[in-house]
Amino acid sequence: MLLYNVTTIIEDSSADRWLQWMQETHIPQVMQTGLFISNRLLKVVDSPNEGVTYCSQYVVEDMDNFLEYQNKFASALQAEVNINFQNQQVSFTSLMEYIA
Repeated sequence: MLLYNVTTIIEDSSADRWLQWMQETHIPQVMQTGLFISNRLLKVVDSPNEGVTYCSQYVVEDMDNFLEYQNKFASALQAEVNINFQNQQVSFTSLMEYIA
């Protein structure tokens, strides 16, 4: 299994709206792809960055499902983030493999 992590730093003034949008719109859209097993949304409490830092995490069973998500869905979903929060956030992703 793999963990797909998206870390987002959002401006303080947009953080509440972003959080609501993530919970009501974006995360459900990601999960509706049927490629992820579960998800969680975490707030980083000791971030050295200005703004608010969140981690959106999605568990995927294997690399094939992750690559299918990347190829079929990721670009459109990321474009929605950019449209809704242009110049208000920065994100980076990481993919991790479960060891134990």
